[in-house]
Amino acid sequence: MNQQFSIPTGLCLPIPDIEALIQGRTIAALPRIFIRPGQRFALYPADSSVSIKAWAKCELCQILDETKPLDILSKLTIWTPNILKEILQKQQYLFLAYLRVHQLPQLQEISVNPNIQEKLGKFVSLPNSLTVSEDKPILNDRTFAQRKHQLEKLEPPLNPELEELQSAIASLAISQPAAKQLDDDIKIFLGWSSNQPTNTLDLDLAWIQKIAKIGNSSDGHTFEKLVRRGLLKLGFTGSGLNPDATGGAGGMDFYTEQPYPIVGECKATKTEKVTDGTPAQLLKIGMNHLGKFQYDNSIKLIIAAGELNFYALRTATENQMNVISPETLQKLIELQTHYKNSINLLELKECLQQAPFGLAEDKLNTYINKVEQSIRLRSHIIQLVKNYLKNSGIESAGVESLHGAYFGSNPPQPIKTPEMHEILIELSSPLTGYLGRIKGSDWNSDRFYFLRDLPIN
Repeated sequence: MNQQFSIPTGLCLPIPDIEALIQGRTIAALPRIFIRPGQRFALYPADSSVSIKAWAKCELCQILDETKPLDILSKLTIWTPNILKEILQKQQYLFLAYLRVHQLPQLQEISVNPNIQEKLGKFVSLPNSLTVSEDKPILNDRTFAQRKHQLEKLEPPLNPELEELQSAIASLAISQPAAKQLDDDIKIFLGWSSNQPTNTLDLDLAWIQKIAKIGNSSDGHTFEKLVRRGLLKLGFTGSGLNPDATGGAGGMDFYTEQPYPIVGECKATKTEKVTDGTPAQLLKIGMNHLGKFQYDNSIKLIIAAGELNFYALRTATENQMNVISPETLQKLIELQTHYKNSINLLELKECLQQAPFGLAEDKLNTYINKVEQSIRLRSHIIQLVKNYLKNSGIESAGVESLHGAYFGSNPPQPIKTPEMHEILIELSSPLTGYLGRIKGSDWNSDRFYFLRDLPIN
């Protein structure tokens, strides 16, 4: 744990400025006085009811005038060009303080200063000194250094459109979990947050981890509901996937419509073998409800816990039905839950359309192993970028250098330079945000930097 020390003063700032600092959206403040680098202080909100959430250490304080490009400074901070111009008109220069912000372990309620507006941008004495430590920085060392360098050099933001998207969804993130998840992901990608993403799917894991257990019981109705719910989790949609229904549409246990049709039957059992009635029922109900053309163009899937007898296996094989266990389905859904979008449904389609039919456990497990290997490779490359930059003392690296370092890193598999570049591009996409990318004039001059880890469970 970091050493503790006392802070007797607070810098009085507007509440939006403090919130932006705490959220990692900015590392800068505009005090009315010059702040000595190394000085520590609480972030004191200009409000009638004062709650202190964080403290800061000044890393640098610059004096800027109208010769600086205010449009770029605006894009790198939270102030519009007009606000910056107004301040310059009043005082002819700006004090731009670079702040390393740390969260307090709990809110500190303090008494209100009666002349708070007069103190805006200046230091305020605290009624009681705060005891703080440096163990909860908003941004980690590397992220803060990158942001500080960008602001010092007044380099334009790399992803202005993504910053606009974040601003647009910020209000939705307060009440909508999906929007909050996207908001958190965008902030990590932009470098506004260095927090590791929390697993928001833990609640789903509670029922996902019951699939195999219920499938190996006599509770067929609950098993059907869990299977439909699991297919929704994988990304399938359709009216035949209502997890609350007591029976499937037209008697089918489940039916997916998008991104491609799957018609299926569930068979929960404790001990008995699966008879020919299960694949025969799938054939009969599927043909009757969908018609021959639609049925023939649908993937056929049976999820059964028990062993198939001779006739059931022959019927399933000859009619191109895939038979898998509840354990394999659970494994597939758990993988998608731990690593969002790791299951490519079109690749899964190719797997299910290929022989052998009947017992399809081996080919499904081969696909699952392929996905797990792909995740391990990407996790390794992310760590490679992180360690290479740290050991080299540089902020970004090209694909040739990283490819050279890859072969000395005990790699999980050999890859060529173009393939590594494709993976680096994928990992630096706004939808993944594990790495950042500085686009070059061609693929070989792209440079990449670390944003966040991809932990392997």
